[in-house]
Amino acid sequence: MYWLATRGAVVSLPKWRSMALLLRSPARRYSPVTPSKLLQSRQLVQISCFRNRKVVLGGSMKGTKKVKTTDIAFDDKDNSHITWWKERLQICRKPSTVHLTSRLVYSNLLGVDSNLKNGNLKEGSLNWEMLQFKSKFPREVLLCRVGDFYEAIGIDACMLVEYAGLNPFGGLRSDSIPRAGCPVVNLRQTLDDLTRNGYSVCIVEEVQGPTQARSRKDRFISGHAHPGSPYVYGLVGVDHDLEFPEPMPVIGISRSARGYCMVLVLETMKTYSLEDGLTEESLVTKLRTCQYHHLYLHTSLRQNSSGTCRWGEYGEGGLLWAECTIRNFEWFESDPLKGLLLKVKELYGLDDGVAFRNVSVCTENRPHPLHLGTATQIGAIQTEGIPSLLKVLLPGNCTGLPVLYIRDLLLNPPTYEVAATIQATCRLMNNITCSIPDFTCVSPAKLVKLLELRETNHIEFCRIKNVLDEVLHMRSSPELCDILKLLMDPAWVATGLKIDFDMLVIECEWASTRIGEMITLDGESDQKISSFPLISSEFFEDMESSWKGRIKRIHIEDEFAEVERAAEALSLAVSEDFLPIISRIKAMTAPLGGPKGDISYSREHGAVWFKGKRFAPTVWAGTSGEEQIKQLKPAVDSKGRKVGEEWFTTLKVEDALARYHEAGEKAKARVLELLRRLSVELQVKINILVFASMLLVIAKALFAHVSEGRRRKWVFPTIEKFRKSEDVKPSEETNRLKLTGLSPYWLDIAQGSAVDNTVDMQSLFLLTGPNGGGKSSLLRSICAASLLGICGLLVPAESALIPHFDSIMLHMKSYDSPADGKSSFQVEMSEIRSIITRATPRSLVLIDEICRGTETAKGTCIAGSIIETLDKIGCLGIVSSHLHGLFNLPLTTKSTVYKAMGTEYVDGQTIPTWKLVDGVCRESLAFETAKREGVPEVIIQRAEELYLQYANESFSGLDGVKVEKSCAVRAGDGPDKVHPDLNRMGASALHDEIEPVKCIDELQEEVKKAVNLICHKKLGEHYERKKLSGPIEVQCFSIAAREQPPPSAIGSSVVYVMFRPDKKIYVGETDDLEGRVYTHRSKEGMQNATFLYFKVPGKSMACQLETLLINQLANRGFQLTNMADAMVETHAAEICKLEAVIKEHKQQMAELRSQGDRRFDELRDLIKALSLQQSEVMNRAQIGRPEWSCRKP
Repeated sequence: MYWLATRGAVVSLPKWRSMALLLRSPARRYSPVTPSKLLQSRQLVQISCFRNRKVVLGGSMKGTKKVKTTDIAFDDKDNSHITWWKERLQICRKPSTVHLTSRLVYSNLLGVDSNLKNGNLKEGSLNWEMLQFKSKFPREVLLCRVGDFYEAIGIDACMLVEYAGLNPFGGLRSDSIPRAGCPVVNLRQTLDDLTRNGYSVCIVEEVQGPTQARSRKDRFISGHAHPGSPYVYGLVGVDHDLEFPEPMPVIGISRSARGYCMVLVLETMKTYSLEDGLTEESLVTKLRTCQYHHLYLHTSLRQNSSGTCRWGEYGEGGLLWAECTIRNFEWFESDPLKGLLLKVKELYGLDDGVAFRNVSVCTENRPHPLHLGTATQIGAIQTEGIPSLLKVLLPGNCTGLPVLYIRDLLLNPPTYEVAATIQATCRLMNNITCSIPDFTCVSPAKLVKLLELRETNHIEFCRIKNVLDEVLHMRSSPELCDILKLLMDPAWVATGLKIDFDMLVIECEWASTRIGEMITLDGESDQKISSFPLISSEFFEDMESSWKGRIKRIHIEDEFAEVERAAEALSLAVSEDFLPIISRIKAMTAPLGGPKGDISYSREHGAVWFKGKRFAPTVWAGTSGEEQIKQLKPAVDSKGRKVGEEWFTTLKVEDALARYHEAGEKAKARVLELLRRLSVELQVKINILVFASMLLVIAKALFAHVSEGRRRKWVFPTIEKFRKSEDVKPSEETNRLKLTGLSPYWLDIAQGSAVDNTVDMQSLFLLTGPNGGGKSSLLRSICAASLLGICGLLVPAESALIPHFDSIMLHMKSYDSPADGKSSFQVEMSEIRSIITRATPRSLVLIDEICRGTETAKGTCIAGSIIETLDKIGCLGIVSSHLHGLFNLPLTTKSTVYKAMGTEYVDGQTIPTWKLVDGVCRESLAFETAKREGVPEVIIQRAEELYLQYANESFSGLDGVKVEKSCAVRAGDGPDKVHPDLNRMGASALHDEIEPVKCIDELQEEVKKAVNLICHKKLGEHYERKKLSGPIEVQCFSIAAREQPPPSAIGSSVVYVMFRPDKKIYVGETDDLEGRVYTHRSKEGMQNATFLYFKVPGKSMACQLETLLINQLANRGFQLTNMADAMVETHAAEICKLEAVIKEHKQQMAELRSQGDRRFDELRDLIKALSLQQSEVMNRAQIGRPEWSCRKP
């Protein structure tokens, strides 16, 4: 298992110079560039081009004879590449891309029409040069550096427009070839866009430096960007790092005598791994969990067992066919392994002599990889709606490589020996008392690529040293040393490298020492940035920070001294030439509006110049500093163009600046040379570095898992090897799975929120239970605990004994697959077939609600036959079902045990306990489940009537089981004994289940009548006091379960009665009926509460009627839950009444005051007395106005 670097490129753009200056040769005076042998061999492929050169003779320019158009050779191989690109162009959808494709011709690999503008393909032209590069990597998008842009033409330009969001050069004009490109600074984003869509990119750079007039610059292939493999050219010279993504291997699939064979090839690591004997499901699982660069299918897949030409295992509708048809793939022939390696070399442009190392791990005695259904149903693969197992195994702050390692471990469980080693390691980690390292995680593939390409910068060297030092730290600690030794085997399995422990320590010491001798480490400060008073510190920071602080000064002493001398000379030149002028300006300039000047740093040009505002040297002739003023000349850029009217320099300063730049470039070149030399030295030790980095990834993952397991109070299981039947004595126990105090892995035991179970399994269980009784949760929990156990990890239980299964298979609910033309039952049978063919006596098989997708009678018989087959195989497992007709079938089973999810009979209702018990449970709680999910009450009641109508008949057409035994739970090993505790749950229980519904309806009618009688008198008094006319009537409205109040209730004061499931009622009042209903129903067990309400005139009346109803309904025999509020309600009503009177008197007082009436004073005294009375009532009630709303439950 390896993980790669980031997508995209590393582009460094210093503050003081352009990208063109960054990539030029180190020396100021340029000489021809000669790439290193390594770069010449693969990375930097130099293309020599013939050009139409011109020479200068006698002031005129004459060209040599014209070069004729070169015939472009086009063979069958190129034809296949063109076909490949045509297929990808057909899926382009952007209108601009479609318009560009109409201008392509497929007579060359670029798709360029030489008859269009800019389509010249003559030898020596840029297009011809790009075509030569394209021929080396015909299936990669070609980006060619042209000045400050990376350009693409033809087919490649269409890809940039479609996937990188770039606009074509020249718009959509039809007389020019397709052209597109991106600025240098946007290269990384462009590469990310292309690789994210599955394309590889070949990048061509220019050789930086001066060239002869009207001649083209030399170019070379500087590198490639593949999906999962970054473009790292230039990384050695930058001072930052980039994260690398998970690698994307090339995958080849073939058919063998043992099943399916899968080969994964990592070009970066130069490794391959081979797995044979895979099933279709496990193969599809691997394809879905692995992001790959390219997929190759061997022609052996075209012939299957049925003799047809379709390559899916069961024809065109196979899982593998469905998986591969939605992806891009290619066929290949010859030997499955050698042929695939040849395809990889062709794909990446590798030499035939490049060797790939086999890192395959022996699969003998190793559990089968998880198939797709198991991995998704326990959250090993992230699935919506399924609790993620990965998220509970590690703390939330543990991300990246450790998470990937744990995921790979779960999907590909290790051998018994490795699992035992992992558990022993975790046990030691659980008991240590010393501190542990930070465990620096570095991608092994990133190490390989950077060292191979000699692009490792000082930051990465420091990280490599951290890895080595942490390994040595573990070696030096007595407690950690034992852990280090145990981690050797898991690291060997992960890397395919067998490293001796003593050799690992010796090599780590050497590599760490070598890096420490060369690289400037954190905390070392022997290289300070130059500093002089007259020159900006930012200038020296920009010039020297790109190479100082990387290599120890002892290795670059000469270059360092030369830079210091050049900096001093520059400071002296600036002082002699610029300082007199500045002094003169300050002495003679008028306070307001006069010329100004100072020494400034031009970051854009990397220069220190004299900047004068409204300054003209000729004006200052004849004054002090005249000599220096005469030496001033306009400053020019690197191309000889005048920078501006305000910038000036002198020859002395210019020479000093050139000397300083040249010294800095030589120093930087020396630093890069030493960094690349160190890469070459460490590349020899690449196996040690890869092994050490992977070892620390595993250590960090396991330490994090142990910490999280301790927090969750998980335990270490006992892992046992399966014993053969001849090795087991009659007196001994057979192979068994025992989980005591097992909790669902997604619930936190430490928080006490889980219902635990004890599972003691020595054979197959046939499990029954009600809906929502916990069958699926139990199967999922057993599967997860068993998987964690055989991987050597902690399990969510109080104790556990887990055999080392050869496969763990979990089948949950199935969905139809329209793309394959399969119904849900077909998909289920396909998965069951896979389980049956893989199951052995050492397997764990868990099947939830078998045969649910077909008619009951035949489904019951199929389920019975499957149970017999699994019983005959002798595997451990559970088959859960609602098909109670299974107990009436004449099954021939030897060791199948009947288990049930327990239920309780409480207050006339059957409720689940979520506990595993012996026996058979025939109660489904179907009606209760339907009610909870909001099925209309009318439908439920009709279903109950139908159920009762046939209560004494045999439902042979349904499941062959008599309904009057609906709740019987049979104990023992067979279906003939009735559980003594559950005998009472017969037809009478069914009557009790229906009774509450009828009682609620009757209760509502009784409450409605009582409300009318109680409130009629009170409302009559209110109407009489307000002198209102009209009939006095309390009109009650009902709100059924899953219903909301009508809009007419919004903004009205209402009194309501809530009917609870336990037949108790609650009386309340509110101005927001919708919000109050939502609040009540959001509480546990109240989701289907019903309501009765009526509107009243005002808040005060609502409070009074609420208090009245609470007292009167209780006196009439109704059970109220808010009797404790009666006293408070009485006081509250009195307070509301006083408040209304006070409010009314205040309105009258305002009118009298405006009229000057003498009764104003009398009303004011009355209001004071009423307010005092209100305060006394509030004190007696011991409440305040803000707390009134808190009385509501």
